[in-house]
Amino acid sequence: MNILFTSVGRRVELIQAFRNASEKLNINLQIYGVDISKTAPALSFCDHSTIVHGINTNQYIPELQQICIENNIDLLIPTIDTELMVIAQNKNIFGKTNVVVSKPEKIAICCDKKYTANYFNSIGLKSPQVVDDWKEYRGKYPAFIKPKEGSSSISAYKVKNIDELKLFAERVPDYIVQPFIDGVEYTVDILCDFNGNPIFITPRIRLAVRAGEVLKTQISQDPKIIFEIKQLISDYKPCGQITVQLIRDRFTGEDYYIEINPRFGGGAPLSIKAGANSAEMLLRLVNGEQIGYIEKAAEDGAIFSRYDQSIRLK
Repeated sequence: MNILFTSVGRRVELIQAFRNASEKLNINLQIYGVDISKTAPALSFCDHSTIVHGINTNQYIPELQQICIENNIDLLIPTIDTELMVIAQNKNIFGKTNVVVSKPEKIAICCDKKYTANYFNSIGLKSPQVVDDWKEYRGKYPAFIKPKEGSSSISAYKVKNIDELKLFAERVPDYIVQPFIDGVEYTVDILCDFNGNPIFITPRIRLAVRAGEVLKTQISQDPKIIFEIKQLISDYKPCGQITVQLIRDRFTGEDYYIEINPRFGGGAPLSIKAGANSAEMLLRLVNGEQIGYIEKAAEDGAIFSRYDQSIRLK
């Protein structure tokens, strides 16, 4: 079996998860990785690596298409937000390759934080009310201001009053404003089959975060969150893995949904290690197996703490 990871960057844990799954299933797996930088550490963990043009260039999709066709790629897995739409729009040109990306209209919901908030509310899930002009904000303080298309908590700020809000509105380009929810942050790792049917739903508490990516996490098989996520899945119909973020208000206990990342989140390997093995299931799906929903596959209460490692390239 041959799989291709795009924009591999630092996704070493994810690549290792697929390697381990292939050994467990006795699959001869060849991992192909592409990136725009030859110093991307995850390339060193791939069997085959290729340097490609940037996502916004005309060469990017044809280069991926060529790799898939020439190497009989069975599974293509995008890893960063900025490439999801262009890959989704060209999903049908990759021949027999299973491309793990949702439909373009679903990706579009996730690209703009205002659209995302409106979508959550439209399917019956709470989301903080969003405005895109600070002068129209009528919510409580503290408030939160961040870019509409932001990621990794870049240019995201908690503001105490209207004066701070005005100040940061001048600094943050194309922003949204919403009430700040004081509570416990959760990430939910979700795996569906290629038709949008759920296989795993794994909520976990974000115990510590750096630059938007989790450092420490605890699996929390919360029945309320699992029920709410099933509501989302029934409408969104994800293809493969997606990640959802929410905050549980510490005063009211209400869940406020804030973000959908329609790809493997940075902390997804932690749910895999806890027992919700998305890598294994995707390999089995490629082999033609039919897999139903597996309730609470990850070990409840398991805690993981992440750390950095270095690899010599030259």
